[in-house]
Amino acid sequence: MSENSLLEPIHGITLEDYSAACAKLGNGLSETDIARALGVELPVWQEANLLWPERMKQDPTFHIVTLFGQYFGAADQHPKFGSLRPTVSAAGSDHIDRIKTDKDFYQELEVARQVAYEYGLDGAQWIVDKYGIPIGDFQIAASIWNDQIHKDIHANYEGYNQSQNAYRTKYQQLFADAQGGNVADDIEF
Repeated sequence: MSENSLLEPIHGITLEDYSAACAKLGNGLSETDIARALGVELPVWQEANLLWPERMKQDPTFHIVTLFGQYFGAADQHPKFGSLRPTVSAAGSDHIDRIKTDKDFYQELEVARQVAYEYGLDGAQWIVDKYGIPIGDFQIAASIWNDQIHKDIHANYEGYNQSQNAYRTKYQQLFADAQGGNVADDIEF
């Protein structure tokens, strides 16, 4: 038994299994695919999927949530899920790989996603439609780059803001053009 009983597997499904499964669900795999990969019946997976979040709520130290994030970000290395992916185009696969290895690409798409929401679009779906990157892979990239981005902000806050503002301007123009301009473009003061 581990030091923290909240980390004990649920029906044989470890926190690492659960975290990787959540990442893969976000990439479009079905619960049936997840259960099959774990070697359990679907109801067993579904119960574990309900109980792991409850355990996270019971952990006042947030250790489980921290581990969840680490395991979620490493889902592609999980022995049961690493190679398990929904069917993706070659271009989509290239973009999925790139967002996990190119911090600037990730940061640009993070801004693009937010600007899409500001223009009334589903930003996550826009990323899927334009680049073939499902939300699960986008979130894995976020967990990969989070620490480095915080270091970059601390090291050069002004430079970070300049690059973010350049991305924002680029995508505001793109979405405005796609909608025939901004609402207030024809108002003069």
